[in-house]
Parts: sequence; structure tokens; C-alpha cells
Amino acid sequence: MSSAFLVVVLLTAIVLVAGALVIAYLIAPRSYNEQKGESYECGIPTRGTSWMQFKVGYYLFAILFLMFDVETVFLFPWAVIVKSLGVSGLVSVFVFVFILTLGLAYAWKKGALEWK
Repeated sequence: MSSAFLVVVLLTAIVLVAGALVIAYLIAPRSYNEQKGESYECGIPTRGTSWMQFKVGYYLFAILFLMFDVETVFLFPWAVIVKSLGVSGLVSVFVFVFILTLGLAYAWKKGALEWK
């Protein structure tokens, strides 16, 4: 019974998604011109090709920033209810911050925070 239900759900999902894609393809307006293929940078005409390589350090720095930025967002709900959590909440947030500090120390040791 459960495997038949799973098959029905999967087939229904596939049919609905495929149907939506086909309908969108059939009724979507089409306009082909060269400007659609160009990259847009604040109204300034592009110079050279838009496919250029960036150093991996930029991506690594951005990922580290996002990681620590998102992690600090998790501290705000904790700060709102810190009084009702008691000692166990305090210990758990210290473990959380300790793990963050270990991650920062690891990135620092590997040289990920140095701008070369």
C-alpha cells in the first residue's frame, strides 16, 4: 500500500512539473536580440568579455563571511529568551560560540582571511 502511494505521488509530481514547464514554454513571449545576452552593470557598457575568472580567494572570503553572518543570526533568538533557558541554554550557546571560534581559528591558520 505504501509503495503504491509513493509511486502515485512521484508520478503526480512529475506530471505536474512537466505540465507546468510545457505550458510556460508554449505561452511565454519570445524576444531574441543581442542585448539580452549581454551582462548589465549599472548602465555602463561592458568592456571585453563578460566571462572572466576571479581568484578563488574572493569566493572563499565571501563564503566565510556568509557562514559567520548566518551563524550570528542564530544568536538573536537565543538572546531574546536567554532568561527562560537557564544554565543549560547558557552552556549550549557557549558550545556554539566555541565551535564558531574553532572554525575561525582554522580559517585563520589556513590563511583564508589573508587578502593576497
